[in-house]
Amino acid sequence: MRYINFEGEATISPDDFFMNEALREAKFALAADEIPIGAIVVCKGQIIGRGHNLTQRLNDVSAHAEMQALTAATNYIGGKYLPDCTLYVTMEPCVMCAGASYWFQVGRIVFGAYDAKLGFGRLNQKITHPKTLITGGILENECGQLVKDFFKSRRQKT
Repeated sequence: MRYINFEGEATISPDDFFMNEALREAKFALAADEIPIGAIVVCKGQIIGRGHNLTQRLNDVSAHAEMQALTAATNYIGGKYLPDCTLYVTMEPCVMCAGASYWFQVGRIVFGAYDAKLGFGRLNQKITHPKTLITGGILENECGQLVKDFFKSRRQKT
């Protein structure tokens, strides 16, 4: 979504801006031959945590982008809860990451592409904290295409 500022210049919404930052993280994952999912945590307009998938590099199936970004954010603030923060992630979180967001008490989750197979919304929407606000579909095409292209290239290699 585009906005017009007081000077008449086109600007983008904060959600689009921060999702582009999460997309940048996803491209770091892609460059490392990881599934290209990226995440950031924002508090009061400032990015306080970044992450991208590291499951291959760390040989750890829990090293999802969201987990990396949430851990970085709590390290930054020096506490374990993030009620005033927004998690931006390029793909709808899985059940594990949505469950983790419950324990971190994330105030808001904004995701790009929906995940019809493994997204938490398909399995159990009540897994997030009751106060967490959820917005999906931000830059959905860009976020989804990155993952689709990744898996398409993988299938062509075999």
